[in-house]
Amino acid sequence: MHPNPAITLENQFCAHNYSPLPVVIVKGEGVWAIGDDGKRYLDMMSAYSAVSHGHVHPRIRAAAVAQIDKISVVSRAFYSEPLGNFLKTLCRITGFDSALPMNSGAEAVETAIKAARRWGYRIKGVPANQANIVVADNNFHGRTSTIVGFSSEADYKADFGPFCNGFTEARFGDIESFRQAITTDTCAVLIEPIQGEAGIRVPPAGFLRELRQLCDETNTLLILDEIQSGLGRTGKWFAFQHEGIRPDALILGKALGGGIMPVSAFVADHSIMDLFDAGSHGSTFGGNPLAAAIGLEALKVLEEEGLIDNSAQLGQYLVERLKAMNSPAIREIRGRGLWVGVELDRDARPICEALLAGGLLTKETHENVLRIAPPLSITRQELDWGLERIERVFKQL
Repeated sequence: MHPNPAITLENQFCAHNYSPLPVVIVKGEGVWAIGDDGKRYLDMMSAYSAVSHGHVHPRIRAAAVAQIDKISVVSRAFYSEPLGNFLKTLCRITGFDSALPMNSGAEAVETAIKAARRWGYRIKGVPANQANIVVADNNFHGRTSTIVGFSSEADYKADFGPFCNGFTEARFGDIESFRQAITTDTCAVLIEPIQGEAGIRVPPAGFLRELRQLCDETNTLLILDEIQSGLGRTGKWFAFQHEGIRPDALILGKALGGGIMPVSAFVADHSIMDLFDAGSHGSTFGGNPLAAAIGLEALKVLEEEGLIDNSAQLGQYLVERLKAMNSPAIREIRGRGLWVGVELDRDARPICEALLAGGLLTKETHENVLRIAPPLSITRQELDWGLERIERVFKQL
């Protein structure tokens, strides 16, 4: 039994599908999270980029409260007022014609898979039930049985089979591997432009441009999962903009919910989206008035408060400061914007625990990578505060 009753209760009654650090967070203020003992922690993880605006952003909170006072949930069996404005803004920012609102990121990925297959059959002319989607090794697109079925991570798949057919794996960042994987039955390539859970892995310069060209040559959709990388995390609205390309469809989530609730979307042009007809896809909560009001304000805050420029500027500063530490424990520093993975020569969990003791929240990924992804609203002074504690821990290794 843990001395903290909240931890004891959660351990007793919650499935043990996570391995949380021993801290109970009860409140958030901007880039800070407050524990049940009153201690303040600098949040350098942002709930896997879901809290890009900072905790309890006043504008997003106000939009949520105002909508709750009207109505929160109306299924899409009826029209609701906020949804059209939310999706109009989302389409303007992304540059696509239409969006299909969902809740979790995994739901939006499943939506993309259905759209790609239907496009393959009805537009490309792939024979019935032969549509194939090419994915990257070390991918992470969610936790549903379909999605983990095309993961290369054994722990995600163990004893959850059998899995769906129709997916082929290629090596991330290797254009020749993708060229070999694509066949006449390939309807889409589905990848993260920067791999998050794999350790913030950035592909070689030019890879996305080459992949865009390859998809054009083979009449294959290019679908990008920007659930973590999108909405300013990399210092641009979307990670694909660093290479000056345009995908055929885009998957968004996490920060779209403003740090308040799950909001996701599959975004594409009419040539793809109009393949969905009434009854072919749906979600009870997807696009509900509360989600739409929050999503709209989340986009406005990103656009109007300079958070994306802040990510670009402080992201470069973050990498420079980390490199200047010259710690022998650091193998590689990689990332874009305020989204950095520090690959270590050892298990990162003890380092996360040491940082927790020093007042900083982060979490390891793939055992030996320290993830650093603060809210995009962080100031240079706050970032320096966190970097001082990171440097202190590295000096003690």
